[in-house]
Amino acid sequence: MPVIAVVGPTAGCKSGLALALARRLDGEIVNADAMQLYRGMDIGTAKLSLEERQGIPHHQLDVLDVRQEASVAAYQREARLDVAGIRARGHRPILVGGSGLYVRAALDRLEIPPTDPVVRGRLQDELAQGGIEVMFARLLRADPLAAQAIQPNNDRRVVRALEVIELTGRPFSASLPTREYDVPTITIGLLVPRPELDERIATRVHRMWGAGLLDEVGRLEVAGLREGRTAAKAIGYSQALAHLDGVLTAEQAVEETITTTRRLARRQESWFRPDARIHWLAYDDPRLTDRALDVVGSG
Repeated sequence: MPVIAVVGPTAGCKSGLALALARRLDGEIVNADAMQLYRGMDIGTAKLSLEERQGIPHHQLDVLDVRQEASVAAYQREARLDVAGIRARGHRPILVGGSGLYVRAALDRLEIPPTDPVVRGRLQDELAQGGIEVMFARLLRADPLAAQAIQPNNDRRVVRALEVIELTGRPFSASLPTREYDVPTITIGLLVPRPELDERIATRVHRMWGAGLLDEVGRLEVAGLREGRTAAKAIGYSQALAHLDGVLTAEQAVEETITTTRRLARRQESWFRPDARIHWLAYDDPRLTDRALDVVGSG
């Protein structure tokens, strides 16, 4: 009984399809959205409410405090335990999310390199002193392949790559996942035309702000949001904090959230599209669930 994975860009209707498949296949859902791991980060991550989950068990939601740093290694361990538990209960595991590395960590043969807080702390100090351009240039010299795979302004991943190189003596690129499933898996990707996706993202962001994202961020700030290296940088949350600080107007915060989310969607498309194992379906196909079931049946 293969795992089913539903992937694609943000705002691409993945949750709806996952719910439909879970109802039809007696499934349980495992989240693969890194920001939905956090308790209280609900509106800004489009996390399904308990009512919207329709009684279907969901795993890897609300497992981290906002002050904790999300870890691919910890997620891999826990998500794989969830998948094994679901299969042991005779149910179908359905993994859903757009965080590409988390999807790969759960499903593919991937060994997570070690970490060392002392080494990482020193590298973060060097980042603060020298800036991301200096650190990225160092990575480019040490591991050109890794540098090509990492956004030049992604300070967290640049530091992580340099940490792995220092700890293992091997290129960080050697630890990048290969496209080989660890367990039998059928992956379905949802295609959304670019203009429609851009419009859906804008609509979603406006809806989030209208639904009380600022109030949610205010509550999370009291709970330590600003102390969280991962949570505080989440799209929507960082812009809301900037608005609360008076750095951005409400309109600027909304527009920056829309622009940044669209960039994220482009990166997600670039991550998933080269993977020949993914079966792509149109997100708005009126027979989407049936077509997805056909893919599962033929797998």
